[in-house]
Amino acid sequence: MRDLLVAGGGPVGLATALYAVRSGLDVTVREPRAGTIDKACGEGLMPGALAALEDLGVDVEGVPIDGIRYVDGHHAVDAPFRSGQGLGVRRTRLHAALLERVIEAGVTIEQSAVSWVEQRSDHVVVDGEKVRHVVAADGLHSPLRRLLGLDAPRARHRRYGQRVHVDCAPWSSMVEVHWAAAGEAYVTPVGPDEVGLALLSAQRRPFDDLLGEFPVLRDRIAGHARSSVLGAGPLRQRSRRRVRGRVLLVGDAAGYVDALTGEGLALGLAQARAAVEAVVAGDPESYEAAWRRVGRSHDLLTLGLVTATRVPSVRRAIVPAARVAPRVFRAAVNQLARPA
Repeated sequence: MRDLLVAGGGPVGLATALYAVRSGLDVTVREPRAGTIDKACGEGLMPGALAALEDLGVDVEGVPIDGIRYVDGHHAVDAPFRSGQGLGVRRTRLHAALLERVIEAGVTIEQSAVSWVEQRSDHVVVDGEKVRHVVAADGLHSPLRRLLGLDAPRARHRRYGQRVHVDCAPWSSMVEVHWAAAGEAYVTPVGPDEVGLALLSAQRRPFDDLLGEFPVLRDRIAGHARSSVLGAGPLRQRSRRRVRGRVLLVGDAAGYVDALTGEGLALGLAQARAAVEAVVAGDPESYEAAWRRVGRSHDLLTLGLVTATRVPSVRRAIVPAARVAPRVFRAAVNQLARPA
């Protein structure tokens, strides 16, 4: 009987498998999609995420990131990272590097989805196979979370993300967050001649329509070739609990607030490590408290910021307030950027 089955072969699922191997567990990953998987995301790794990947022996190439810059029209305020550089990296390159490391570690990846689980006192039956524990890392709209009855009611206020890649040289070594009435635009350097551009908004409008809300950014990338649009959402997903019996939820499957503060991967990696520690200890229920602990700062800041900026006057004041109190802004960024 295997010790662990990981449902979902995205970055957090693969990292879970690596933590499991390092702990001496016999682990298998199930992922229905073959090869590298792309998705709409900001593609900026905070220092904490980069440190976790290095600890797992994952070598990924990208563009160094020195911090976060908030932009409002022609005004800006910077928050340099204090705990080391981050990295701008295409999602496909990140996934490929993790896949390579997982295969090197001898982990079997089965190209299939989990369709049914049955809990037993000392194991879980997954589509007829007995395993001791399951970690669900199957994404924002996790089928396994729903199957287990752990979906919480959808949030009333919903936000959506769209992302393209633009063929132009990065003009900054920072991730730029442009603020407008309709939402935020994230610009992340991901190559010597390429930037990622992600738009977040509560308004379900075409990409170019939303981009018009950011005239400085729109004009800057005008004339440059770009990729097709990938979308994601609704971003806010909630779970009733993160543990049911011997099944543990990590990453987006465990619940997701918003992409606004940009450290979702760092949080997912910390959850993966905590979930494996709970499995190794033979106490899966202890992961519930660990999940709350590792995500406390993220959830408070992200939910608070998303909620506050629904008010137009507050949204307009974000960048001016950060310029007036740069120490507070920089402290908040670095609290989220530091290694877990």
